[in-house]
Amino acid sequence: MTEKHLSSQFDAELNRVSARVMELGGLVESQIRTAVQALTSFSTEAVDQVVATEKRVNAMEMEIDHELSSIIARRQPTARDLRLLIAFSKATANLERMGDEAHKMARMVQSIIESGAARSLPTSDLRVAAELASGLLRKTLDAFARLDTQVAVTILKDDDLIDDEFDGFIRKLITYMMEDPRKISASLDLLFLAKAIERIGDHSKNVAEQVIYLVEGMDVRHQSVEQVVSALQASAGLASPVRP
Repeated sequence: MTEKHLSSQFDAELNRVSARVMELGGLVESQIRTAVQALTSFSTEAVDQVVATEKRVNAMEMEIDHELSSIIARRQPTARDLRLLIAFSKATANLERMGDEAHKMARMVQSIIESGAARSLPTSDLRVAAELASGLLRKTLDAFARLDTQVAVTILKDDDLIDDEFDGFIRKLITYMMEDPRKISASLDLLFLAKAIERIGDHSKNVAEQVIYLVEGMDVRHQSVEQVVSALQASAGLASPVRP
């Protein structure tokens, strides 16, 4: 991920923090997969694993933040090195927030289990969205490791699919609650679960945007996929078209 510097020690520091960010990403990916398992099987054991992992995720975020601050203070990086460290910092923050969302998912699953309504709730569509979010994070980590802007663009598009799944599920959930008001309380837990899944997609999108920022020096936040594609094509002089 990093380029060679005159100082081999600086290279080692950059490689070390890069490896730590990827390690955090792997831990969060595992946490999300376990949260999906908890939702699929309504497993209290899986819920407990997600909760336990949250402490490790938080600790790693703080360790990486400390290391980044130390490197910036000692090395006073400029240009691409500074962009790299900023990208590391923002990716770390987004990964930690994904862990928070996985933790919320686990707490909502636990609430549904305790309500006794687990098997009667319409969770199949929600599981599809959860699998999409988990796969999107895996794809995001790969794009970040390889600094692949092409894959980053596809992640921006894939996040829209999760948003569509979320909107469709909310419509179905409202219909379900209207048909059986007795299930409103448990259904609200599903609503918060769906929102947590949607937010995981958003945070993956944020990391993908950082890949583009790091490689191109281009801030593409709050832009549509079409605008991002157009900007990348303009940057490349249309020599290597980027497809949405």
